[in-house]
Parts: sequence; C-alpha cells; structure tokens
Amino acid sequence: MVYQLEQLHADGPGPLALGDRWPAERARIRTALDNLLGQLPTRGSVSYETEEVRHLDDHDQHRIRIGTEDGGTVPALLLMPHGLEIPRSAMLALHPTNPDGKASVATAEGKDNRRYGLELVQRGHVVLAPDTITAGDRLVGDDKPFHTQRHDQLHPELSAMGQMLSDHLHCVDLLTTLPQVDPTRIGAIGHSLGGYNAFLLGGADERIAVTVASCGFATFAGDTKSHRWGKRDWFSHFPALSPMIDDGVVPFEWHEVAALVAPRPFLNWMGAGDQVFGNWQPSVQAMVHVGELYASLGAADRFESWLGHGGHDFPTLVREAAYTFCERMFDGAE
Repeated sequence: MVYQLEQLHADGPGPLALGDRWPAERARIRTALDNLLGQLPTRGSVSYETEEVRHLDDHDQHRIRIGTEDGGTVPALLLMPHGLEIPRSAMLALHPTNPDGKASVATAEGKDNRRYGLELVQRGHVVLAPDTITAGDRLVGDDKPFHTQRHDQLHPELSAMGQMLSDHLHCVDLLTTLPQVDPTRIGAIGHSLGGYNAFLLGGADERIAVTVASCGFATFAGDTKSHRWGKRDWFSHFPALSPMIDDGVVPFEWHEVAALVAPRPFLNWMGAGDQVFGNWQPSVQAMVHVGELYASLGAADRFESWLGHGGHDFPTLVREAAYTFCERMFDGAE
C-alpha cells in the first residue's frame, strides 16, 4: 500500500484502523517502516565500559561506552541519582540536532529548554543519554555534524535512522541489566530529532513503557519539504524513500508510525510557530486520529497531544507536564 502525496496534501491524513482491525494494520505499517530502516544488526549480550565518573551535587555522571556486535560503541552519559536504595524508573534522553549530542541534554552546559536529561535525574530517575551517529563523541575525523555520507557509504544496507534505532535498542538492553533500574519502568524522551527517535523506539520496543516527543512529529501532508526524510547532502534519514517521493508516493503517513506506540503511554507536543515543521494543521488532524485509536483500544487516558503557539522549542511548562505524565504512567505500571 502506498499513499499519493498529492492526495495527502489535498485530503490530509486519514483515520487509522481501530480496535480489532488495528493489529493487522500495525503489521503492515511495521513492514513498510522496516523496509526503509534497513537491516538492523543482531544484538547479543550487553557490554559497556566506564571511562569516567563525576560526583556532582545531586547525581553521579558516568561517561560510558556501550558495545555493539559490529565492534562499534555507543558513547553515552549514564546519570545516577544519589541515594539509590530501590530500583528506579529510567529515561532514555535522546538529543536533538545539536553537535554536542548527549551533553546538550544531560549536562548543565546544555542549551536552555533542552536539559531534560539533567532535569529528569534531578527528579530521581536514572537517565541514559547516548550520542547518535554524527554527533558528540561519534564525530569521525573532519566530518561535519549530522552529515551521514560516511555512514551511508559504509552501511548501504542500513539507513541512518535504522542505525540510531539499533543503538537505542542497545541502550534499552543495558538499562534492563542495571540493578538500579526497574525494567518495567523505562521511558524515552526527546526533542526534534530526539522526538522522532523516541517514538520510533517506542513503536519498536515494548519495553518502552512511556514515550514523549517534543517537536518531532509532522505529517507528509502539507509538508513542502518531503525530501527532508529521504536522501540529502547532509542528514539523510531514509535514503530509500527519495525515489518514492520522486514518484509522488510514500509508504505510510507519519501518524501511522507514531501509532505503533499504542496502547502504551505517549505524549506529543507541537508548536504552531514551529519553523522546522510548519504544517501543524494536518499534524493536529493526524494526532486526533491517534487519539481515536487509543480510545478504541481502551487506553484513552494514556495518550496526550499538546499544541501551543511556540516555535521549535521544548518550553518549561511543557517539560514539566511531560515529566508529570511519565511519572503518573510509571506509577500506574507498578
């Protein structure tokens, strides 16, 4: 099944299959997405090494590297609250397109309104903040941040987004082995690039108990820059998508991918003044359909979608609401 872009622009995103019809439709969407992600590496036993530990006022910051089966590593910051006595909830803090990567969300030096990893450990959660490829400690040589050409040449079978998903699955694997973490209460949160990485991970891994996406959702409908999702001269998300877009078709609409999280808890935030994803009207329509799906699955209270007048940002009021949402959902999982 494919969608005509011209029709999506005219009609907007359509309703989702509801209730008993959802599992079959979910399988169809999953297959279409997997075809674009590419061949994810197999995962085995979890390994990591600690490079440095910093004892800060309210938490310990562990600089670690998580091993992967292809011989690579995922650099990450593992933040542990002080006074851990029982296993805690844990959050994967996925960073936006900031060249500082993990440090931008998990350290005091991070950008304003992006330090959600730091704020979450200060609220008592274990936090794991990894670098994506092309950012932070994963920049290679003189590569520019968020330029994926090297990856695409070395791994033509695996999209950049597939590599990120694989890395984040390794991160979940690690969290489930830590004695300080309750493996039934692991969440994912991110802004922009981190936002759609969060719902991609939430849709792929049922161990993610709650998902928060800030300014990371937008539909193909109403988007004048559809090739942002295909092959570009800097960050290429899904190179295999570009020939389809050239033919005027796409294999799914984005709310179908976000809906893969259902019926597990999901909070989405969008800004009507977002200069990156400016097509907020069809995106709101799409989120209405996701809400209908949650209701049909008896999980209406597990889904929230917020629209504000702000830009491409994760403002304090919304972050606080997101943290409260996660904690409420974690409490319900006990």
